[in-house]
Amino acid sequence: MGFEITKESYAGAIKGITIGKGDNTLTIGAESCYPFYQFEGDMPNKPVIAMEIWDMEPQDWPASALAPFKDVISDPAAWAKKCVEEFGAQIIVLQLKSIDPNDQDASPEDAAATVQKVISAINVPLVVWGCTSPAKDEAVLKKIAEVCQGENLILGPVEEKNYKGIGAAAMGYGHTVISSSPIDVNLAKQVNILLENLGVPLNKVIVDPTTGGLGYGLEYTYSVMERLTMAAMTQGDDKLQNPIINNLANEVWKCKEAKQTAEEAPELGDPERRAILMEAVGAVSYFMAGSNIMIMRHPEAIKLAKAFIELISNGGSAADIAPIAKRLDDVEIDFAALAPAPDLSIEEAKAAAPAAKPAAPKAEAPKPAAAAAPAAPKAEAAPAPKAEAAPAVDAKAQAEAEAKAKAEAEAKAKADAEAKAKADAAAKVKAEADAKAKAEADAKAKVEAEKKAASDAAAKIEAEEQALREKRAAEQAKHKTAQSSAPAAPVSMTPAKEQLSELDKILKGLDRVHKRV
Repeated sequence: MGFEITKESYAGAIKGITIGKGDNTLTIGAESCYPFYQFEGDMPNKPVIAMEIWDMEPQDWPASALAPFKDVISDPAAWAKKCVEEFGAQIIVLQLKSIDPNDQDASPEDAAATVQKVISAINVPLVVWGCTSPAKDEAVLKKIAEVCQGENLILGPVEEKNYKGIGAAAMGYGHTVISSSPIDVNLAKQVNILLENLGVPLNKVIVDPTTGGLGYGLEYTYSVMERLTMAAMTQGDDKLQNPIINNLANEVWKCKEAKQTAEEAPELGDPERRAILMEAVGAVSYFMAGSNIMIMRHPEAIKLAKAFIELISNGGSAADIAPIAKRLDDVEIDFAALAPAPDLSIEEAKAAAPAAKPAAPKAEAPKPAAAAAPAAPKAEAAPAPKAEAAPAVDAKAQAEAEAKAKAEAEAKAKADAEAKAKADAAAKVKAEADAKAKAEADAKAKVEAEKKAASDAAAKIEAEEQALREKRAAEQAKHKTAQSSAPAAPVSMTPAKEQLSELDKILKGLDRVHKRV
């Protein structure tokens, strides 16, 4: 019997969203399986890589990040054009760093003018990313949405604090939005629900789960993205069946490890290759978690990420991928000199081995008699002194050996006691850490359950209110239909006994009103 791959069936699928306009449109999402699980479903649109540019000249980029763009770094339009024409960018992301209230605090009009220049320079979709200050982002993105009507820009990040203003502007002027939440599944769903209640269709929403660059942040984002994908695919949650975007470059390249020089951290290797590989590893990790748009910076990291997508989608050999092309001078680091001297001894063996016994003192041989002295007769010869001294020497050596053995036994017992105490302390610390981790996990699960319950309650109330509104609308429509279809009954009219002029009628009415008052 041949080997058969076990296949899962999914209750949902990711929505396909078209970005850009005219001949420059691009469709993302629309997969009906987990990332790259093409044996279980369809993945018609591969993940795409967007290249970021800034609307101002960066001040804190390392030399390795500046090198590919040093001739266009001060002109966003030229920068974007180079990314498309020279590096093959599929999407351009304009990071609006200059609008930050804590930095240059550029006006909405200035930001809109920069966006228009970039649009005129490229023929690919454009993402406009704010400075993550909710109030300033709302003012700027509303202005950009108005000025760039019909361009189908992707505007973000849209948060719970500013979704109304940005969402209404995007809906009114024909743009797509990025719903952003702080690495939490329930909060991501809540922002999508708020946008949908506002009137923004979910096929115009891309999810930003908030991206971590390295270490714990990367792991946390990865797990949340997995949960988003599982909720969309296996649970069929239509509020989370949206493509995902990751603002990776902005996080990776601001890490300390991406900026340290060879002199500052020689043990981390070549700074240029190090940062490129950090970005490439982050991209591959998030592609496997379900990312549809990856925002990246360095062309060499992008080359590696594209090669991964091609290999995992269509097969091939990783040996065919070209190595990283350096733009800076190579760095020579003597890792052997940095490494500590190896200690190949085994600690347990050193602790158990007894110390070397001191050599017993040698008994001195009797000196020979002088040659001139006459030989004594055998019968009168005295016993040799060696035979008399031997018992004393043996007793002394035995006493020393016993004392040493006792000292070694006491030292071993003390070492064993210390090792046991150390092990007990480590076990206690581990138990406390496990208990703390469990308590934190339980607390987090409780908070998430409360958030979910609140979200479900809000959704239930909204559903009940909507049902009531529909019921009232139906009753009103029925009542109006009945009124319009009923024949008008004749109204009998008889002339008043006293005929009054219009003026008299007004005066009479005023008298009646005053009397009531």
